[in-house]
Amino acid sequence: MPLPKLALEMSKKGYTGLEFAVGIPGTVGGAVRMNAGAYGGEMQKVIISTTYMDLDGNIKTIKNEEHKFEYRKSIFTKNKYIILSTTIQLKKGNINEIEEIISKDTQSRKEKQPYNMPSAGSTFKRKEGIITAKLIDEAGLKGYSIGDAIVSEKHAGFIVNKGNATAQNVLDLIKHVQNEVYNKFNQKIELEIEIMGEE
Repeated sequence: MPLPKLALEMSKKGYTGLEFAVGIPGTVGGAVRMNAGAYGGEMQKVIISTTYMDLDGNIKTIKNEEHKFEYRKSIFTKNKYIILSTTIQLKKGNINEIEEIISKDTQSRKEKQPYNMPSAGSTFKRKEGIITAKLIDEAGLKGYSIGDAIVSEKHAGFIVNKGNATAQNVLDLIKHVQNEVYNKFNQKIELEIEIMGEE
């Protein structure tokens, strides 16, 4: 289930709690795994339980606190478990108020993020006391590209595809950004996205 689709369907039925998820790319399973969040909302605030299968084929269900949620982390980012389903709890709300929150968040995303270009969402993690996108910007990397992968000129925390970027273009650009920020500011920046498979 695509996360934005679920968030929109729930909002149309008058349920509040998933408004933050309307603009987050990915699936519900991925959102559970990464504890997806935005605008003060996070998956950990709405999840009751998750059922998963481990690599031995055992199926288990865990409660919210057993997910060991952290910023963009959970038990699923630390173990090779396969998420099968999750149970969430939302509250009944006012449809007009819910739509207003979604509209406001969407407008904010359009103004601050490269909403009109393909990306995997925010590429780099925030750091405590440090605005990662600002470091990237101050390193002169806004608009820097390798192939068709480019550091967004609207928000330096995003790497976007301006046409035909390959996975290798994106990986090379990530490495370049991390090296430049470290060389100029002595700060290591981590990925918010996860790279899967072989490089």
